[in-house]
Amino acid sequence: MSTRYRTLAEALAWQGSSHGRVIDLGLERVRTVARAMGLLNPSCPVVTIAGTNGKGSTATALAALLRACGMHVGLFASPHLVRYNERVQLDGVPVGDALLLAAFERIEAARGATTLTFFEYSTLAALQVFRDAQVGAIVLEVGLGGRLDATNILDADVAVLCSLGFDHRDLLGDTLEQIGAEKAGIFRPQRPVVLGSTLMPQSVLAHAQALGCPLWRPGHEFSIRIDGDGYGGQSWDYRSARCELRGLPAPALPGAIQYSNAASALTALTLLEVPGACDATVVANALRVMRLPGRLQRVPGDVEWILDVAHNEPAAQVLAQALAARPVAGRTIAVASMLSDKDAAAITRALDGAIDLWILASLVQEPRGLSAEALQERLPPLRGLVERAGGVAEACARARALARSGDRVVVFGSFHVVGPALEWLGIY
Repeated sequence: MSTRYRTLAEALAWQGSSHGRVIDLGLERVRTVARAMGLLNPSCPVVTIAGTNGKGSTATALAALLRACGMHVGLFASPHLVRYNERVQLDGVPVGDALLLAAFERIEAARGATTLTFFEYSTLAALQVFRDAQVGAIVLEVGLGGRLDATNILDADVAVLCSLGFDHRDLLGDTLEQIGAEKAGIFRPQRPVVLGSTLMPQSVLAHAQALGCPLWRPGHEFSIRIDGDGYGGQSWDYRSARCELRGLPAPALPGAIQYSNAASALTALTLLEVPGACDATVVANALRVMRLPGRLQRVPGDVEWILDVAHNEPAAQVLAQALAARPVAGRTIAVASMLSDKDAAAITRALDGAIDLWILASLVQEPRGLSAEALQERLPPLRGLVERAGGVAEACARARALARSGDRVVVFGSFHVVGPALEWLGIY
């Protein structure tokens, strides 16, 4: 194929098939190409964010905080909901096709005979865009794991590990100790580590100690106090050895977990020693403006819709708690589907008590997708009734047809479900 891409769609189609394996963890290929492109030593601070859940929210919060401090910020996030461009953002705005195509051309010119996965192309393109834009800070959301993820070719000035739970066991390990060791691979000697939860296995703590990383843990080196249960938009206080802020507004992202994610981001910000990091007005402005679709996203109406990308058991438990905290008069209808490498039984068990009717969608257009029939075969006995639909749009239409005033529809299970549902609803 010519290295001259005509459209972004053409480039992405090529990248999705050129390597032969969708997931092929390892740093040798991507580091080789990054070195040829001169991308390995950026001239600005880098924060790398890993975790089973919470990465996207924490990265979004940190990028918003950095922008509020007056910095020019590059954010790399994945996967995308609707448009690929969401993955690469400059100052909160997805970059245009032209910048991405130019970056891809640079990659093609540098890679020689080295083949790259789709995610490796994305990572390199983001770093090229950030270098060309001369950003003042880079925020990287890990794609999968940490140690062997393409984002780990850069040395993080601050590493954030949001949470740890079971997901991608076939690639990261069957125990939390093994998974923790993989995610802790983003730590660097003597550089600070922010933990978003105290529920971390010994492997994480041991790795940080072995590298001499200063640890910043919730309830220890930093803490928060929320005025209320965390679900009604209450104000909150933040305290650490570097900063004390009172009466902060609730994060614009809904859900109690977002206070913890915002606190982790704020801690990382203070560790970067950015001017304005402990200015209450600056922090409040960032908290009010940050946006991230598909995270407990509420679409109000006679029938309420809630869209959440929960795709593993811990995230499903958080979603169940959020639904319990916001009861509705009517029924709760689920539009759900999942990829084949997810623990569908554990996810649905976590939400079983909250769902009265399940509408299963097919994701057969995705390489790892399941048909509605195959998904149903993986489910345990459920309290609610179960129906099958075709694609996500058909499942959403069925949910709307069945819903009555006072009901709600909850869409979850995958980015590949929430993205098409947002398009179907016409709100993205």
